[in-house]
Amino acid sequence: MARPRSTSISRRSVVAGLALTAAPVALAGANQVRAQAQQTTPDQSLYERLGGVFAIAAVVDHFSDAVVKNAVVGQKSKNPQLREWHTKNLKRLPGLKFMRTLWVCDVSGGPFQFKATRPGTTPLGLEEAHRALRISPAEFDEVAAELGRTLDFAKVPKREKTEVLAAFASHKDEVTAGYVSRAKRG
Repeated sequence: MARPRSTSISRRSVVAGLALTAAPVALAGANQVRAQAQQTTPDQSLYERLGGVFAIAAVVDHFSDAVVKNAVVGQKSKNPQLREWHTKNLKRLPGLKFMRTLWVCDVSGGPFQFKATRPGTTPLGLEEAHRALRISPAEFDEVAAELGRTLDFAKVPKREKTEVLAAFASHKDEVTAGYVSRAKRG
């Protein structure tokens, strides 16, 4: 004998039905709130957009190795000071990579503070660290180009790449301060 089907609706089935009906509406509302929060959140610092200290250290590591091999500013440079540094002082490269990482973290708004080992006239003191290398403006530009190639290699987005290169370029006068004496010597 067939049992008659109940047409009554249980409380559990009503709640389940309402939950299933309301879920897409609730999710849509949550997505809208999340989108609004993202729009009103202030921009992240360059440090955060670069991926923090580990991502910056990886870029600095690649960049530093590329500079050593660069024909214009590295081991085969026509500048005797740069050539000597990149052949006879490579034991210092790990420390230089560390200092470069701190510098980038600092100038990009990160939580680490760079302090020059040889303080100069600016807060970052780059002129004294580079003076003896007698870096020309053209050599500086080649290092900047190497940095650009490294940022491309690391797939750094255009906005962040532009900001990093601008920060680097803003210190050109400090880094090339020693070139004047090289030019006068001939």
